[in-house]
Amino acid sequence: MSLRFARNTIALPLLTLALLGAAHAAPSESTPVQNAQLDDFAAGKKAIDAKNWSQAVSSFSKVVAADPKNADAYNYLGFANRWLGHYDDAFAAYGKALALDPNHKGALNYSGIAYLKTDQKAKAEAQLAKLQASCANCDETKQLAKAIADYKPAGL
Repeated sequence: MSLRFARNTIALPLLTLALLGAAHAAPSESTPVQNAQLDDFAAGKKAIDAKNWSQAVSSFSKVVAADPKNADAYNYLGFANRWLGHYDDAFAAYGKALALDPNHKGALNYSGIAYLKTDQKAKAEAQLAKLQASCANCDETKQLAKAIADYKPAGL
């Protein structure tokens, strides 16, 4: 067996595992490569970075109109609506994201936060349980767990 063959036999499986791990570690997007190719998706993310929630809603609404199976766009649409205080629209968008991808970490996390903002702690805890089942050590799981631990009902 040649040194080159041995090196490739070991290196290829390790590289494959590393790439799979990197793809699994994406925080909120399940299809980041495809999304990066969409102008409206990129514009929506820029709007979120600038905290221009109305522009983000507009951009992500265009994405889901063109691609109604884009769970990531629904997730960000929900996120922007939540920041605008449009909770019904946020929950509708998160629901569509989760219908398309029941384990979407971003949608589970963000919807859990929205449930806390609307004093629905039990529903937030249910989203946390789903996150823990699919990814116990993910940032989204830790963020929602902390938000629940820090939660104080409105008016207190």
